[in-house]
Amino acid sequence: MNSTPRYSEDGFSIYSVVVGPLSNNVYVLHDQDSGESVLIDAADEHRLLLDICRELGVTRVLETHGHSDHIQAVAPLRDAGYPVYVGEEDAAMLPGFDKVLEDGQAIPIGTHRLIAIHTPGHTPGSFSFAVDGLSYLFSGDTLFPGGPGATSFAGGSFPTIIESISNKLFTLDPETVVLPGHGSATTIGAEVPHLEEWVERGW
Repeated sequence: MNSTPRYSEDGFSIYSVVVGPLSNNVYVLHDQDSGESVLIDAADEHRLLLDICRELGVTRVLETHGHSDHIQAVAPLRDAGYPVYVGEEDAAMLPGFDKVLEDGQAIPIGTHRLIAIHTPGHTPGSFSFAVDGLSYLFSGDTLFPGGPGATSFAGGSFPTIIESISNKLFTLDPETVVLPGHGSATTIGAEVPHLEEWVERGW
């Protein structure tokens, strides 16, 4: 991992690395005062992720959802002692887990905290994570630049993902930086004007 954070403000840093054949984004959220971090999506390349966990003081792993490309490193990280959190509806998709996420749950990272947001549609148990007090959102495969995540997989629902995006994610500050599970970042403000276009096209 590049030792330079992708974003840093108010004693909070965000690191990212791309892993696996589907170019999954893995994020590490780091509280500078305490040295504590959490990792979002143990997607693949477990040796690299274990090195990162040790380097940045990761204390837990949060899964945005249970699709196979997001969970390939779950078992090795759990074996190394890192507890894994996942939405209840997706828990059976993982090789193992430790705690179930709840909608609205606050997850402390040192002096900062994440808010878990249940955003079903891509999968029934999909979660996004907002940094409380800072304008960052980790959207998994729920929201990307240009539209919602795919809903053609088993358990996916286009009306449900649109509801999750419009009623939960689009209520955030327009300047919120959206960091998805694959590809480039966007902002809430850049995506809000296109909601009706997505509804009309049906994907």
